[in-house]
Amino acid sequence: MSRIGRKPLFLPETVTLDQTADLLKFTGPKGTLTSVVPKGIKVEVEKNVLNFTRVNDLPATRALHGLARRLAQNAVTGVTEGFVKDLQLVGTGYRVATHAEGLSLSVGYSHPVIFKKVDGVTITIEGQDKIKVSGIDKQLVGQVAANIREVRKPEPYKGKGIRYSDEVILKKQGKTATKTAA
Repeated sequence: MSRIGRKPLFLPETVTLDQTADLLKFTGPKGTLTSVVPKGIKVEVEKNVLNFTRVNDLPATRALHGLARRLAQNAVTGVTEGFVKDLQLVGTGYRVATHAEGLSLSVGYSHPVIFKKVDGVTITIEGQDKIKVSGIDKQLVGQVAANIREVRKPEPYKGKGIRYSDEVILKKQGKTATKTAA
């Protein structure tokens, strides 16, 4: 049985739950999120505790057991605390600025790259080389951060590019002159 799926999900006092046949709707201080309950997974609510159980023991149902519980957990965390991804620009002349449509990224191309705003995500700039992506939907925050990083991935020789603040870039040695035997 799934170790994650077996764990009970405790709802904080500030979160309310509306349950339908295959949807869980969580409302908290930061907003509202829904989580889909896959077929074969049953949700039992007792006071402020949710328990996820499987209807059968088919491999497809077993695979979705932990997923259903984790998606509900992410929704609860999102409506109470939210999610944040920090990005950092590394490179000479690399900088970020606000733009009418979103962000203006100067990352070594002949022109600044304009990254458009996304609904449900807040993008803030800290200094000229730090970007903070925050929101209540974990998947959306991660996808927007990955799309910003995709503009200029960190390269393996000097490490220049857009990276997550906690990302470690393994640098390659590069070419070296071969020694000739005299």
